[in-house]
Amino acid sequence: MRGTGGQAILEAARHEFAERGYAAASIRDIAKRAGLSLSAMYYYYPSKQHLLHALVNAGGQAYFDVCDEELKAAGDDPGERLAVLVRATVRYRAEYRLESSLTLTEWRSLSEEQLVEFRRRQFDGSRMFQEIVDAGVAEGVFRTPHPEDARRAVIAMCNAVAQWYDEGGEVSVEELADRYAELALVLVEYRPAARRARTSR
Repeated sequence: MRGTGGQAILEAARHEFAERGYAAASIRDIAKRAGLSLSAMYYYYPSKQHLLHALVNAGGQAYFDVCDEELKAAGDDPGERLAVLVRATVRYRAEYRLESSLTLTEWRSLSEEQLVEFRRRQFDGSRMFQEIVDAGVAEGVFRTPHPEDARRAVIAMCNAVAQWYDEGGEVSVEELADRYAELALVLVEYRPAARRARTSR
């Protein structure tokens, strides 16, 4: 396996968790796959729980980094910003399917301290969508009478990608991201003409 030390262990754990599931994967098999001894393994990660946290945390940070970059490049129109955020979320769920699945199914295996961090990330992710939806409603370009339900529906459909997406299927990640961006704008009842009317007064 390429890579050394902690990175090699993370890659090995990623493959073991994907092939065997978190519960069935063993520290011994992960160390063997990484080409390291058990003592070296424990030097970097003292338990399987620490490995789970490291994988979920690394994946989560990658998501927020991409979202921040994409949103900074987007304009100030809420519709454009929602579309950008949805595309970034779909790409992440499709490309980090294992980390996404582990987050959804194995969060109870985290320690109390790790759970606090996990819930903070959940809140931060939800807040990104909340701020955009609130802005769209305030500007009159999101006309849905149920903005909270629309926000939850958009997040749920994006998160579900990790459960079913097949990278060998007929739909590419980019095509799927574009489709979901369109669906999200339908859910919030995006009406860009309303914004143009306001700004032209």
